[in-house]
Amino acid sequence: MAGRYRSDLKWSDVTPRADYLNRRQLLAAAGAASFAGLAGLPAAASIATVPSPYSTDEEPNSFEDISSYNNFYEFGTGKDDPKLYAGQMTTDPWSVKIDGLVDRPGDYDFGDIIAGVQMEERIYRLRCVEAWSMVVPWVGFELKDLLDRVGVQPSAKYVAFETLARPEEMPGLAYRTLEWPYREGLRLDEAMHPLTILATGVYGEAMPNQNGAPIRLVVPWKYGFKSIKSIVRITLTEEQPLASWNMAQPQEYGFYSNVNPEVDHPRWSQARERRLGEIRKRPTLPFNGYAEEVADLYAGMDLRRWF
Repeated sequence: MAGRYRSDLKWSDVTPRADYLNRRQLLAAAGAASFAGLAGLPAAASIATVPSPYSTDEEPNSFEDISSYNNFYEFGTGKDDPKLYAGQMTTDPWSVKIDGLVDRPGDYDFGDIIAGVQMEERIYRLRCVEAWSMVVPWVGFELKDLLDRVGVQPSAKYVAFETLARPEEMPGLAYRTLEWPYREGLRLDEAMHPLTILATGVYGEAMPNQNGAPIRLVVPWKYGFKSIKSIVRITLTEEQPLASWNMAQPQEYGFYSNVNPEVDHPRWSQARERRLGEIRKRPTLPFNGYAEEVADLYAGMDLRRWF
């Protein structure tokens, strides 16, 4: 059935992990045809790693910063727990189920996904609700590229995401910190915005497990918990989907969760933030500094009510 293809090859069988960028180029040559032909999707013309036009010129955090200070509650609530325990998560093979209101639903192999889209290197500022932020040189591609290939149906209004939930590899799942699996969602216009990416690497290397390997969402104008890690399912839906922190504490974590210095968390101010590695705080920028690009998505909305 069209859209039900699942490759027998793993990306580690195709090229050495050490040469991550060449892996994409080889997959483009060897795998894009299978993703396009057997899944009924048009093949990308080429794969290139280029700076995104939205990239900041701010100095990025070090790889050590980015990979050592993380929220990934499936491995524990401490910021160092993901680095300590995420290495036991199996990421190869990996597939992503794409279903709901799409023309070509199916279980898509990770290697075929990245072979079938145009990859770009991007640098984004990523903020989290704990009042620390980073500048991360993500490697990834627009979520829109993937959604266009599977065919979004006219009735779709939202995109829902789910994280892997594998208790034997994720010790944090033993605790009811949240309702597992971790879930997130975006309105369709947010998901189709060119600043919304699916990231597959950092600093030109494969995504570290603790950062959400092998594929995660990055929505840089929202608080960090919206950028769901280790995605195993993407669902197009007409109804607003569940979001884990919004389910657990709706008075503290709204569905939209846009960076807004004028809306405080009930337990702390969000008017200032601390960049990881710095001592002094800096003013928090509306939409994390991307207001010019995304503010029109929320025209006419009360952003204190729809926080």
